[in-house]
Amino acid sequence: MKQEMEISLVHFNSPELGANWDLFFKNEQGVNIVEGDIFNVKADAVVSPGNSFGFMDGGLDLLISKKMGWEIQTELMKKIDSLDLGELLVGQAMSIETEVGMVICAPTMRVPTSEGIPSSLNAYLAMKAILIEGIKNEKINSIAIPGLCTGTGRMPPYVAAKQMKAAYDEIIYGKKPEFPLYMDAVKFHNNLTRDKK
Repeated sequence: MKQEMEISLVHFNSPELGANWDLFFKNEQGVNIVEGDIFNVKADAVVSPGNSFGFMDGGLDLLISKKMGWEIQTELMKKIDSLDLGELLVGQAMSIETEVGMVICAPTMRVPTSEGIPSSLNAYLAMKAILIEGIKNEKINSIAIPGLCTGTGRMPPYVAAKQMKAAYDEIIYGKKPEFPLYMDAVKFHNNLTRDKK
């Protein structure tokens, strides 16, 4: 496992998301919280938090397509079409290499929608997939990651940040949760979807 992986959590004009990332990641030396343009962050890979069918014509995906090339969507759709399921599930990720850098495509939703996303574990599952993909790829030692599920998905920033940190702990530190009983899994799920009250 590449322990030297450097993560930049990047938000654009979302101080609430930045504050919640700071709450959960403040003691992580390998994590930088950045306010600004994700394309100005120095990183080996940028994350496309898209959908399961590879459409990259909205939100951050549209900006990635415009700045890094529409061939990313073409290549992504081609790869997805070759999968047995014909879709890239939430909790899976794949890398697309371009002339200007790598893009890690990690769906945060099956189709663009906010329905059901705020109470899902999609940010947690996507973050796990992003980190696993980055660790597996020898060309990636740093990743720029935007808010997961916080745009179209409308997940509360606190919930998204909590889920992203749980995924970080699991993949980077190997703190895999254990569920000896069914209720342990339920408690874990409920905790990760609970907003601060």
